[in-house]
Amino acid sequence: QVQLVESGGGLVQPGGSLRLSCAASGSIFSIRAMGWYRQAPGKQRELVAVMTSSGRTNYADSVKGRFTISRDNAKNTVILQMNSLKPEDTAVYYCKLDAVVFGTGGMDSWGKGTLVTVSS
Repeated sequence: QVQLVESGGGLVQPGGSLRLSCAASGSIFSIRAMGWYRQAPGKQRELVAVMTSSGRTNYADSVKGRFTISRDNAKNTVILQMNSLKPEDTAVYYCKLDAVVFGTGGMDSWGKGTLVTVSS
């Protein structure tokens, strides 16, 4: 019913930048929030940044001042601009959608993940 397509991961040197994009499609009635989580090897999945439908944002302390989340409401797309990347940012990044879906109601959907590797 809902599809999330992520793009933009890859290998970057410390101090570099990457831009992740996630596009949602399907039987979406309304979006409550979209955001990004990440999971590093051997660690639990953690919040990176989220933006609500009203535009309120929340960031992990570890990325504040370096990452910026934004949304294109018309395209149901969320963008994560990542600057000043550090090796500890290396992880699989997952897009998460909190939406009301036709025939289902409120639900969370996850993308398949995109790998970000920060290494020299």
